[in-house]
Amino acid sequence: MTNLPAISEGTSGQTVEWAQYLLVCLTDFMTYRQIDGIFGPQTKTAMEQFQRSGNLTADGVVGPATWAALGGSSPQPPTLTQGARGPVVEKLQYTLNTGRGGFVPASEPVLALDGEYGPMTAAVVRGAQQHAGIPVDGQVGLQTWALPLGDIGFYLAYLCGFPGIDGP
Repeated sequence: MTNLPAISEGTSGQTVEWAQYLLVCLTDFMTYRQIDGIFGPQTKTAMEQFQRSGNLTADGVVGPATWAALGGSSPQPPTLTQGARGPVVEKLQYTLNTGRGGFVPASEPVLALDGEYGPMTAAVVRGAQQHAGIPVDGQVGLQTWALPLGDIGFYLAYLCGFPGIDGP
């Protein structure tokens, strides 16, 4: 997102979800389960902690300086749904396969690395979502991209090639 608006407590929507996602990927002040697109008291507290840690004004408002510190202009991972195809889907399939028995239940099938987000890929995503305790919809949005991958210290998005989103 470019030209990101200032957001604060009481704001909701995709821009809030992006800020929450970035907080999860950059800090331990929030968890992936808290990515909900609602800028409530928990998000405000986490943002204030982030601002203090970066020597920013700790007011909980995400303005230009805080967006810059968060890396808000970084490319966002795409939302993937059935019908998507391409190299990002193939990386997702590979990562889901390697995560079997960890962040993906071992009972899930091994996916073909064909770059096509079909019913099998959606089913494995649903299994990972259920295992993680987040809403189960079979889509890979920001909350699913922020799933931590066990003890290796990285997030699903990072292993699927999204730059600037490091591990915790």
